[in-house]
Amino acid sequence: MRTPRKIAVVAHQKKTLGGGLDELRRRLTDAEVEDLDWYEVPKSKKAPKAVRSALEGKPDRLIVWGGDGMVQRSLDVVARSGTKVPVGIIPAGTGNLLATNLGIPTSSLEDAVEVALHGVDKAIDLGKLDGEHFGVMAGIGFDGAMIQDADRGLKDRLGKLAYVWAGLRHVNGEAATASITIDGTTWFEDEASCVLIGNVSKITGGIRAFDDAKPDDGWLDVGVATAQGALQWARALGTMAVGRSDSSPFVRTTRARRVDVKLESKMEYELDGGARSKTKSFSAKVVPAAVKICVPASES
Repeated sequence: MRTPRKIAVVAHQKKTLGGGLDELRRRLTDAEVEDLDWYEVPKSKKAPKAVRSALEGKPDRLIVWGGDGMVQRSLDVVARSGTKVPVGIIPAGTGNLLATNLGIPTSSLEDAVEVALHGVDKAIDLGKLDGEHFGVMAGIGFDGAMIQDADRGLKDRLGKLAYVWAGLRHVNGEAATASITIDGTTWFEDEASCVLIGNVSKITGGIRAFDDAKPDDGWLDVGVATAQGALQWARALGTMAVGRSDSSPFVRTTRARRVDVKLESKMEYELDGGARSKTKSFSAKVVPAAVKICVPASES
């Protein structure tokens, strides 16, 4: 298959996979890329400016190197721009949840580059929460607090264990009264320890938070956890690990094109593993076929 002629790379300098960015550059030049634009950023928050600059050059392919936060911020810019440039993901982060859900290799740089260059262009949906797009999921409550803690330098030192450590700190956190409206109809009004809005199925550890979620079905999946305390959370996560998440007495799930959430008190929320500020209300909607991602032929 012919290699795209013009490629733009936007890379997180502190993330690594295989031989790192030097190997990525070598593999791209070995593939005889004719025109290579290269951008490096020190943190994912700096990615949007670099992606906007990259898109101005009208590349045939945009390659994003980093974790879910880097990918989320990059796809947000691509979706806002309206361009349909295919995006190749090189999963060099901690969780790499979008890549995992799309079947993109996460342990081999060689295989990831092959998919980024010669994979099938698959149109996927994105969620959009208060104007910002996400590819994996948004979470508030237990999930948001856990991500906020893990983001405080822990991910760089502990990797995936950062989420475990942070999660243990918050299993006894207070639940908040939540009112959730699904496509204009009230669906949930009670205490909730966590609200998740997902575009894909698997979360950290390969657990299926939403058993039937697909990133190209035109829907967002919505889940509410009412578990409180270590015992109830252990039961809920255990059920999700071995069976369907909605079979737990502490979990409710549904689907929506639009979700409106109101909370009694402010809580942290997260987008694709990136912590955001506290809020008492937010709205999310699905944006069908918002971007094109390069995936293995078996996933198209």
